[in-house]
Amino acid sequence: MRTIIYYQKKMLFEPYTLKGIRLPNRIVRSATYEKGADAHGFVTPGLIERYEALAKGGVGLIITGGAPVHTTGVFVPQMVAAYDDKYIDGLSGLAGGVHAAGGRLVLQIAHGGRQCYPELLNGALPIAPSAVHEPVLNITPREITEDEIWTMIRAFGDAARRAKAAGFDGVQIHGAHGYLVSQFLSSHTNRRTDGWGGDEDRRFRFLKEVYNAIRQQVGGDYLVLIKMNSSDHLCCGGLRPDESLRIAQRLEALGIDAMEVSGGMYESSLRPARTKILHPQDEAYFKNASALFKMSLNIPVIVVGGIRSRAVAEEMLQQGYADLISMSRPLIREPDLPNKFKAGKDKADCESCNACMNFRRLDTVKCVVLQKLKDQGRLH
Repeated sequence: MRTIIYYQKKMLFEPYTLKGIRLPNRIVRSATYEKGADAHGFVTPGLIERYEALAKGGVGLIITGGAPVHTTGVFVPQMVAAYDDKYIDGLSGLAGGVHAAGGRLVLQIAHGGRQCYPELLNGALPIAPSAVHEPVLNITPREITEDEIWTMIRAFGDAARRAKAAGFDGVQIHGAHGYLVSQFLSSHTNRRTDGWGGDEDRRFRFLKEVYNAIRQQVGGDYLVLIKMNSSDHLCCGGLRPDESLRIAQRLEALGIDAMEVSGGMYESSLRPARTKILHPQDEAYFKNASALFKMSLNIPVIVVGGIRSRAVAEEMLQQGYADLISMSRPLIREPDLPNKFKAGKDKADCESCNACMNFRRLDTVKCVVLQKLKDQGRLH
């Protein structure tokens, strides 16, 4: 009976208005790294084609892969850059291509902090709130100075200005997954005792100033979202749901427009992108955290995390876990998955193997399983 109710109402394909922007449905393409820019961070024709395919494929709102706001924040190769005005023309081409295809586009602005490879920083150590060793990359970052903190805050504001100038419909602050904003929020990575750390208020200060800098550049009518950890999923310390919710409530009071709920970082026991999502009960692994946010906030909440089937997506909406459904890896394999769902397909083809994330071995981020099938002549 429950499934019948979901399919009768079909909330997933109801139009949704976000900050005055009309979306054709409630499906969001969560920020996904593509390794699709050139070596200097400029948009390429191939990248524009990828985004056009997502728009034509029925995605309601597309969020780009993270765009570094500063040269010290590049954390993977061939990211689309947003740290200089020289990138505006290329970003305009990307936004224009998506809009011509009928889509809506948000630029995710980010800084990698301690989770940056020194080889991408001309050999320099990455910066972070505190010099806390990062075990996955085996790097101890350099503690950021007061002057550098203000430089990074201004950099987020300037990146948002460039996104607006390029015609993007909005920006999303990457405040999740252990990158710089997330590092300032987390007691694990922020061990400062000055005005930028030491308690919840001071750990929140960096994000507050980033948000204010963005608003100063783009105004109050421009769409500004955030992706945030519900939990760092660390054995000891770090951000937990109760503090995360208080941060979300502070952001709502400041005027943030929507919240995407995620979790984890490089060194977490539970990572943001998990494998073995084989059954409906394995899907939507951030749904309980999302429900907590949804019950406590008045702004739209977006849930991400292993959603693979139309029925689960409908359930998240019907039962009030979230207002919008965010997906990443399934759309690497099937950029037209929303259209397929609407036509009656039940489940994504994505096998959740995470081979698409092995970016060091891939020339570009793509579905490795699909490529093998093509190479074997089993797909045409």
